[in-house]
Amino acid sequence: MKLYCVRHGETTYNLARRIQGQLDSELSPLGRKQCVAVTEALAGVPLDAVISSPLRRARESAQGIADALQLQIELEPRLMEINAGIFQGHCWHQLDEQFPEAAASWRSQDPDFRIPEGESRRDLMTRAAEAFRAIRQLPYQNVLVVAHGGSLTAAFKALLEIPARHNPFELNNGSISLVDWQRDFKLLSLNQTSHLHGLDSGGGDL
Repeated sequence: MKLYCVRHGETTYNLARRIQGQLDSELSPLGRKQCVAVTEALAGVPLDAVISSPLRRARESAQGIADALQLQIELEPRLMEINAGIFQGHCWHQLDEQFPEAAASWRSQDPDFRIPEGESRRDLMTRAAEAFRAIRQLPYQNVLVVAHGGSLTAAFKALLEIPARHNPFELNNGSISLVDWQRDFKLLSLNQTSHLHGLDSGGGDL
């Protein structure tokens, strides 16, 4: 099985450096252009299925490709972004002021620190890996997976057995990463953005 893993297009929250977590936010005008570029980049791939996080930004990003291929989007809740609890809806620069202890614990990279009213990085790794393993059992050969920077990198780390405290991956909005999963999980390419042709916006991890 090959998995074409796409991080959703830029959102209005990404643009404002506001933490989304599991809040719904809409794609920005640039984010919509990024999704068109992703659709064009994958036009020649014989995709069997489109599987998406149920959050709006991922579903909207997946819709164009699903429509082009006349496929229905299959929703996988375990692909959702981390539940960022009390951080959700706040801008990054506000965290030290409003939640100094929690912000310091989060920045320490402790994988077991659970954001108040939310999840820990390890929680996210566990459920994101479960989502990928469930997808691996489906009767498909080429699958588009549309999700989030946090959930995709968490799955990659878990399935490559990278220690939870290490964070070697970063995914830009609209990027494509390719996984080949026959016997072993292999990450063939990471964070490809050449198809964006200057539409690359980076983006925060939540």
